[in-house]
Amino acid sequence: MSRTGRLVCLIGIVTLLLGSAPGHARTAGGGDRVVTGSGHVPAGGGGRVITGVAYAPAEPAGSAGHLLDLYLPRTGRPAPLIIWSHGSGWLAENGREGADVVAARFNPHGYAVAGVAIRSSANAQFPAQLHDIKAAIRFLRANARRYGIDPRRIGIMGESSGGWTAAMAAVTGDVPELEGNVGVRGPSSRVQAAVPIYPPTDFLRMDEHMLGDCVPFNQAFGLTGCHADPRSPESLLLGCPIESCPDAVARANPVDYVSRTDPPLLIVHGQRDILVPWQQSTLLYEAVRAACGRATLVLLPRGEHGQWNEFFTDPAVSAGARGRSTRDCRERPARPVELSWAYVVRFFEKSLGQRSVSTSITKR
Repeated sequence: MSRTGRLVCLIGIVTLLLGSAPGHARTAGGGDRVVTGSGHVPAGGGGRVITGVAYAPAEPAGSAGHLLDLYLPRTGRPAPLIIWSHGSGWLAENGREGADVVAARFNPHGYAVAGVAIRSSANAQFPAQLHDIKAAIRFLRANARRYGIDPRRIGIMGESSGGWTAAMAAVTGDVPELEGNVGVRGPSSRVQAAVPIYPPTDFLRMDEHMLGDCVPFNQAFGLTGCHADPRSPESLLLGCPIESCPDAVARANPVDYVSRTDPPLLIVHGQRDILVPWQQSTLLYEAVRAACGRATLVLLPRGEHGQWNEFFTDPAVSAGARGRSTRDCRERPARPVELSWAYVVRFFEKSLGQRSVSTSITKR
């Protein structure tokens, strides 16, 4: 694809990310609502879909940053849970968008799915977004019996800034000074596995690896200074130009929290990404390897930003994918990977200890 073609695609992605999520019934103010009928993916062959659940009071009033949607399978046992967070560069409270797509892949295997929104940078600055996702995890654990969820088996995945959310949740579980005071207190905020998809992980090292010398990025966001610009998504998240507040940046970087006790990570990134360079995922993987933790890094030579579903469904996008894994200071060399939703399901099955209730997992 030409640079002009990539720019048009990028602008379309940014427009989509900043728009509202289509195809979902919303409940203003955060009340529970069971949704049936057309327009919603059947959960596990007839399960419930509950939208607009408030895991904490709206802040500010009327905003959507403290809402989640639940896709619950029809099963006779507590279901492991996958939390999903959509990306927006922290500019929109659209974290629930795409959860129906994830649920369509996981509900048939006995998993519940929660699409979780966190506050935008316009409504709150970091660490509010980390406090939000932790509050959602605690809420879901506190209400596990009500929703038929297994509180011992919770995974998280997300794309772009949602991938950052997934990574931060994975590497900061139960750190007292990072819990915040949002919503339910008491239950653990720890997750048992995470799948960050093209996540920002080290803000101050993004620009050194940007494709196209930052031109497509700058044009899409109306900037001149790439991620270091005072108006970049990362600067808006922190409330300061990232190059002028390195201490604040370090507090928001997933790579700075990695430890050996973190849950396993499956990190996925396309190497044609012109918003978040693929080296950001490599930095996270290398941090896990240095800490003797557990991680798999899958890179797609043809993958672009915004193609998270295509990563797992389109052979033309996932062609040539290669993965490398590390565990207990031992690394398995890079090898070809047949990336698919089945691959992600197997990762969570292994990490959460859940056997699929389905006997036929489709690869695509």
